[in-house]
Amino acid sequence: MSNPLPIQFHATDLELLSGHTGRISVLADAGAALSPAGRRLDRLMKGALARAVASDAFSKARPGDSLELAFPAGLAADAVQIVRLPKRADIATARKAGGTIGRTHGAAATLILGESHPRAADLAFGVAMRAYEFTAHKSGEKKVLGPVTMMVAAPEAVAKQAAPMAAVAEGVFFTRDLVNEPANVLTTHDFAARLAAMHELGLHVEILEEPELLKLGMNALLGVGMGSESPSKVVVMQWNGGKKGDAPFALVGKGVVFDSGGISIKPAGGMEEMTMDMGGAGVVAGVMRTLAMRQAKVNVVGLVGLVENMPDGRAQRPGDVVRSMKGDTIEVINTDAEGRLVLADVLWYAQERFKPVGMINLATLTGAIIVALGHENTGVFSNSDNLCNAFLKAAAAEGEGAWRMPMGDGYDAKLKSRIADIVNSCGRDGGAITAAQFLARFVKPETPWCHLDIAGTALLKSDTALAPKGATGWGVMALDRLIRDRYEKG
Repeated sequence: MSNPLPIQFHATDLELLSGHTGRISVLADAGAALSPAGRRLDRLMKGALARAVASDAFSKARPGDSLELAFPAGLAADAVQIVRLPKRADIATARKAGGTIGRTHGAAATLILGESHPRAADLAFGVAMRAYEFTAHKSGEKKVLGPVTMMVAAPEAVAKQAAPMAAVAEGVFFTRDLVNEPANVLTTHDFAARLAAMHELGLHVEILEEPELLKLGMNALLGVGMGSESPSKVVVMQWNGGKKGDAPFALVGKGVVFDSGGISIKPAGGMEEMTMDMGGAGVVAGVMRTLAMRQAKVNVVGLVGLVENMPDGRAQRPGDVVRSMKGDTIEVINTDAEGRLVLADVLWYAQERFKPVGMINLATLTGAIIVALGHENTGVFSNSDNLCNAFLKAAAAEGEGAWRMPMGDGYDAKLKSRIADIVNSCGRDGGAITAAQFLARFVKPETPWCHLDIAGTALLKSDTALAPKGATGWGVMALDRLIRDRYEKG
């Protein structure tokens, strides 16, 4: 697994500045006085730092952006990066500033003058998040990042504040690695094995194989994987850090390791991106890793349905009828509407076995949600205002875009089938909503539930403040905060 960039926190030492090779990143704001270390740096640079901070270029820079001075006179450093960060910056701006440093960080050592900035830990988190690269399949010498040292007034306090953030970064990186992997590597076997290895962190992990799934009646899930050589599986991860006997919070993820569309095959253009159709399961796995690494005082169960949707002589056909674990019959109109079939059985199993206090599922479920919300927001559907509002608050606090979408009886009526209880696809209009209505059929009325359609946010074609292009790990931060704020004890 890619590891988050380790950052050392060091007491402010002005003597280190003149001899530091590599890069120096200094925090400043237009119109504000330089910090003590900044003033020392400016003297060594014969006033060049102060002139740069007073320049129009820096004053027009947005908070979180930077200005760079290459090969500065009076220093051994290769460059001085001036990052605009006000003292009263919010979390998102501090992380963006860290991301700016992480994006430019290379093999040489980086020294960050954090001093007494109140958002030093968030800045460090941003550095680590943006420095991520997925290089598992790159030939030749692997890129090695230089060490990062942040000089702060109270290194022990900042390190303590940053420790849980490091666990979140681990979870995000785990998710990104899973989503970035090609399908010939991340088979259902390999995915399950990676999750099983997390028992070393204290998670209890079970892998349910096809004979057991058949016995449980998970015919909707099993039907999706009939055309693949990779066997379908359900992996159950339990973190029991709370009070013994307390009902857990449940996370459920769609884990389609590759989605060809099945018999209703997708167009060739862009199909290579369907390696990310297990993004929901990847986020669930990342959150469970984070909870274990920070020893969260809460009971949470994560369940993922792992399948591959391929065309084959044994593959499920349009027009087939399958009986779900719940007992409802489903007419398969479109085999490319497969994720909801996987989730239907896993959602029901999660409720039957664990009787959770609340449940959230994640899935790269519909292209329709991208049409509605683009790549800025995940679509949120819910039967509970309380749970939905709590999640939206957590997502906003972590800077992860999320937007609540409507549900209702009018949409639900579109699920009616001529020959079965419901259909799995209702056409293009309102496609993300009717998919959510389908899932709601497998949620018990007493279970507070949210469905997160991450089709537009799981994988991006351009970089962001905290991630290079590719897998984002969207949702790990928001779900960890939701669990910490709403369900964790102590």
